Amino acid sequence: MDNFECINIKQAEQLIADGAIIADIRDQQSYQQNHITDAIHLSNENLHTFIQEADLDAPLIVCCYHGFSSQSAAGILIQQGFEQVYSLDGGFEMWQATRPDQCSSS
Repeated sequence: MDNFECINIKQAEQLIADGAIIADIRDQQSYQQNHITDAIHLSNENLHTFIQEADLDAPLIVCCYHGFSSQSAAGILIQQGFEQVYSLDGGFEMWQATRPDQCSSS
């Protein structure tokens, strides 16, 4: 895959069940208040380390607030060598509204 793909929540759930990594790019405070269960907070501060330590072949779902910022972040992660990158349509807001049982706080 040369580019990222936008996916809906149902597709994301299947990828997560298959072992996908979830990267939440919202601000630290929002992430700590609530995030998709098992999501990793990804910021400029830990991006380099994340890329070095991540399995570049594993599916990676990028999540932001509403599904817009995650698209540019997904493009950057593709450029960094990730093979399968997905942007979550509707972002965390949609996930929280439809899957509140699959959210956690830090």
